[in-house]
Amino acid sequence: MALRCLNNMRSVIGLIQQLKVMRRSISIAAQTLNKHSSIPAVRVFSGIQPTGVPHLGNYLGALESWVGLQENYSSILYSIVDLHSITVPQDPAQLRKNILDVTASLLACGIDPSRVILFQQSQVSEHAELCWILGCLTSMPRLRHLPQWKIKSKQKNEGSVGLYTYPVLQAADILLYRSTHVPVGEDQVQHLELAQDTARIFNNQYGEIFPEPQALLSSMRKVKSLRDPTSKMSKSDSQKLATVHLTDSPEDIVLKFRKAVTDFTSEVTYDPERRPGVSNLVAIHAAVTGLSVEAVVEQAHGLDTARYKQVVADTVVQKLTPIRDQIQKLRADVGYLETVLAHGASRARELAAPVLRQVQKLVGFC
Repeated sequence: MALRCLNNMRSVIGLIQQLKVMRRSISIAAQTLNKHSSIPAVRVFSGIQPTGVPHLGNYLGALESWVGLQENYSSILYSIVDLHSITVPQDPAQLRKNILDVTASLLACGIDPSRVILFQQSQVSEHAELCWILGCLTSMPRLRHLPQWKIKSKQKNEGSVGLYTYPVLQAADILLYRSTHVPVGEDQVQHLELAQDTARIFNNQYGEIFPEPQALLSSMRKVKSLRDPTSKMSKSDSQKLATVHLTDSPEDIVLKFRKAVTDFTSEVTYDPERRPGVSNLVAIHAAVTGLSVEAVVEQAHGLDTARYKQVVADTVVQKLTPIRDQIQKLRADVGYLETVLAHGASRARELAAPVLRQVQKLVGFC
């Protein structure tokens, strides 16, 4: 009898221990769920510098893709990265105008502030504070090896501290929102790798907090200058006919394509190595219409390059005219643009502040 009671007591004790283990497991699981329940499985972040109204290359290479991402992801942040812009000298009044112009352009292209968080970077101070913390974990050799520093420092006689460390700020921009995906071109992957490395370093040293962001690679071909098809289309191009801006008039667009550099072969073909000029026109035509390069070349069969330039120009005019009209309308309503940015900054801070507080606790600030 005594033995049976002893065995029953052992069974009860064993059951109690199992229940304690189960309770502890459930508690840990609940804490983990609560910690991450407000974080979506996928969060997209990207930024654009406020250099004024974008050009055709910006639109086809990035902005059109940004608009499309709204259909596929529920948590997206697009930032006008004005902190990055002052790594080169800026006129304050012009910078403010450029910020509003970029805002108007993004909205006109189809960015919907009710579906994404559109905000001005400098209005969320957590970006700068996280940048400092991450900068203290980033080695100088790591930054020196980035191609942007090598190129720009030579152009600017060594450049500023801000220019040197701006990739850390870029990493902070992404990690501050625990972003999981960043839309980039192939030439930007190396800077995203710094954000990935920084996330790993912080997580290893202080504890898991940041996901390692992955690239959303754009398949869009780079739009080339209309005057030098071996170089990218750029706002800073000294040749006025080289770049098509979203606010260009139809007449200006037609003139720029008519003056586009091609070659002495009249047939329309796609061969970027041997015929970069004509191939650039084909790539633009394909991107604007949504057709494949092969389909565009087939459509152009029988046209000489002079007539084909007009076809491409007309297609671009048709695409950009509604955007141009909407930009002009939005530019005239500064109050609305400022309201959009203020609302976006408020929403961004709601996401950024808890992450920074957790980082501060992990580092030991509080």
